[in-house]
Amino acid sequence: MKIAFAGKGGVGKTSLAAWTADWLARSGRNVWMVDADTALSLGQASGVSADALPEPLIRRADLVRERIHADGFLKLNPEVGDLPESLAVDVPLGGPVPDGVTAGRKRLLVMGAVTNAGGGCACDANALLKAVLANLIVDRDDWVIVDLEAGVEHLGRGTVAHVDGLIVVSEPSMRSLQTGAEVGRMASDLGLHRQVLALNRFRGGQVPELAGLPTSCVTIPQLDGLLDRQMQNASVLGLPESEAIDALVQDCLGKLAE
Repeated sequence: MKIAFAGKGGVGKTSLAAWTADWLARSGRNVWMVDADTALSLGQASGVSADALPEPLIRRADLVRERIHADGFLKLNPEVGDLPESLAVDVPLGGPVPDGVTAGRKRLLVMGAVTNAGGGCACDANALLKAVLANLIVDRDDWVIVDLEAGVEHLGRGTVAHVDGLIVVSEPSMRSLQTGAEVGRMASDLGLHRQVLALNRFRGGQVPELAGLPTSCVTIPQLDGLLDRQMQNASVLGLPESEAIDALVQDCLGKLAE
């Protein structure tokens, strides 16, 4: 299954993406983690130190020249099947593996921003990004977790056109929910109708009905363990609330599968 995570900045979408990838790997699935957010925080949220992160693909001018301008011609559909393995770094598990389960492998690709939603891509680097994403999403059987750029501007057609589901992450505030509704509407326009709203730091109340906001919803309470840690450690894994987080991830995935 291929899942994209989107929402307003600061709402916890990267944390939820990291929790989902870790639960999947501890449950025996191989997972590709794709950081397509310019904040570049998915790796550190998953326990990878800043100095161990790969250079964002969008900055690899050598690969852009090699794959996009090979033989002197502009190639918008370059051969990229070898790039995920060569560019990814392995990500450590954030918790124990259940008895009788062989852990899957987590690998991180740092892409950078995916821009130019809709038509053709005028940027060579983005053409390479989209080709690598398409290879992961369309041509491989592993799970893929894509952490999108915050907001709606970079809900790129090349990223979400073939994913199986979208998790829209929001805080319980009107501005955040309005952004989530716009993300949901844009994704629906692109044909992605399997969506779940993850309402973070939820303390109760009625969720407003906004056009475009996913109707299937899971709620995430405030996590004191995360609040206690986040000033000293970028990782969101291995929290005291790990069992509740695992249950939340399973709820999200179950609702996407409905």
